[in-house]
Amino acid sequence: MRIDQVLPAFVARDAIGNHTRNLKDALNARGIDSTIYYNSAAPDVISLGENITEMPDESHDRFLLYHCSIGTPIVDRLLLMKTPLIVDYHNITPAKYFEKWLPATGGEAALGRRQLGELASKTVLGLADSPYNERELIDVGYSPTAVAPLLINLEKNPEVNHDLLHSLLERKEKTGAPQFLFVGTLSSHKAPHEIIAMLAAYREIYHPEATLTLVGRPFGGRYLGALHGYMKALGLFEAVNLTGSLPGPDLEAYWQSADVFTVASNHEGFCVPIIEAMNHSLPIVAYGAAAIPETVADAGLIISDKSPVSFAAAVHRVVEDQALRDHFNRAANVQLEAYDLERASKVFVDVLLDGINMTAPDILLAR
Repeated sequence: MRIDQVLPAFVARDAIGNHTRNLKDALNARGIDSTIYYNSAAPDVISLGENITEMPDESHDRFLLYHCSIGTPIVDRLLLMKTPLIVDYHNITPAKYFEKWLPATGGEAALGRRQLGELASKTVLGLADSPYNERELIDVGYSPTAVAPLLINLEKNPEVNHDLLHSLLERKEKTGAPQFLFVGTLSSHKAPHEIIAMLAAYREIYHPEATLTLVGRPFGGRYLGALHGYMKALGLFEAVNLTGSLPGPDLEAYWQSADVFTVASNHEGFCVPIIEAMNHSLPIVAYGAAAIPETVADAGLIISDKSPVSFAAAVHRVVEDQALRDHFNRAANVQLEAYDLERASKVFVDVLLDGINMTAPDILLAR
């Protein structure tokens, strides 16, 4: 038996791309062949898979595992194939969150949601990164379904930009001001503008020299321009650092120097940076949208009101309360056990094979 993986875009330093690579390793370790097929690939991972045009139409004892995260023409081919299909659902952000800033991306998201429903009747097993994602699969007709962990590399970067780390810690010691961090795509649905608004309130009420670092690539020039304009209007141009995507040693410096990890997203199917924050013993304050509460669990503070003053008050509570931070850290250590890569890989493949064993006899008869 072989289980080939299919995804629209294969990208390094991307949660789905890393998951796909880790899953290939986990399958190979269990004696299962697996090839990664993609519609497009970043130069540094292009050799780790093959273009979808090279994928054979049919083969004996073969399953396809499709990583579903956006609309793509790949689905048209999958719908025509007789090869048994497994969908690994990483969530698709609803189109309404993109309509104002990136209507083309909104169109891709809407297409993806339609395709998710179209694939349900063909799929022999629906896998999901989170219970939230599994509920979405069930709602559009998938059966059977199961939750299988995202395969995340949680080893801390062995290298750190010591000059940058020293500078960040020196500033903190000099001013006594907390440093807040967000890591993720700078997209409207992740609402970094609301974290900026929180910072303005925090500086007004609690500490005038508090700072915020937003790490991640901008998702569209219009929104990035609006962020810059917003920062300027609030007088925060020097207090907010938009770094873009960072090399590992630089990002590690920001992880190690930050005081609170902040999340204001309106929609998340999982949110890997939350797990990375836990791995760095960094307390979390997050808006409780979609899958955020179940991802954070007891390892952070979930807020239902992200108006600037309320958001700032929640962040300040975490900054000031050492006992609360210790509680979050203990809870995070429990959470992280489930994402140990060796353990999570075994769980994922076990769930996958259990699903295949349950459905394979009927599939083989039908074929």
